[in-house]
Amino acid sequence: MIRIVIAEDQRMLLGALGTLLDLEEDMEVVGQATNGEEACTLVHQYQPDVCIMDIEMPLKSGLDAAEELKDTPCKIIILTTFARAGYFERAQKAGVSGYLLKDSPIEDLATSIKKIMDGQRIFAPELIDLAYGHENPLTDREKQVIQLMSEGKNTKDISKELYITPGTVRNYISVILDKLEVGNRIEAISRFKEKGWFK
Repeated sequence: MIRIVIAEDQRMLLGALGTLLDLEEDMEVVGQATNGEEACTLVHQYQPDVCIMDIEMPLKSGLDAAEELKDTPCKIIILTTFARAGYFERAQKAGVSGYLLKDSPIEDLATSIKKIMDGQRIFAPELIDLAYGHENPLTDREKQVIQLMSEGKNTKDISKELYITPGTVRNYISVILDKLEVGNRIEAISRFKEKGWFK
C-alpha cells in the first residue's frame, strides 16, 4: 500500500484529491495539510511514502517544505498550476521525485505516483522545454539589486546596503531592465517573479 500525504491550500481541491487517490486500491491518503508547515509535521508523524505538495501555500511554500524534507525517505511530488523555470530549477535542487501540473488528468497523477515508487522521476514535459529555454540572465550582483528593489528599497537604500554608489545602482537597474526587456522597475520585478527566479 502506497501511503500518501497531500498538502494543498485550496480545501475543495485537497478533499477531491484525497478522495480520488483513496479510490486507488493500492493507495491510502494518511494525512492532509493546508500549508507547508503542516505538511512537514505530517510527514514526520506518519512517515508516508509520498507527499504531494502545491507550491504557493501559506506559512511555508511547497518548495521550502520540499527543501526541509530532502533528507527524509518520503518522495516529494510537486503538483502546481505554475510551469515556471525558476520553480522547477529549485524543485530539482530540492531533489523532488516529480513536478506535475494541475491541469493533467487524475489518472496521470496515480500512474506517476506508481512510477515514482518504482524509482523513476516524473516531470511535466512543458517544464523540460522551459528549464532549458530560459536561464536567468542576471549576474549575482544584479539579482541582489532586484531582490532589494522587490523589498521596496529605493536607489539610496540599495547603495547603502550593497556599499556601492547610487550611480552604480542606477547602472545596474538599467542593465536589469535591458536584460529582462521591460520598461520600469515594477515590470522588472513582476517579470522576475513570473519566471520564478526569486529564491
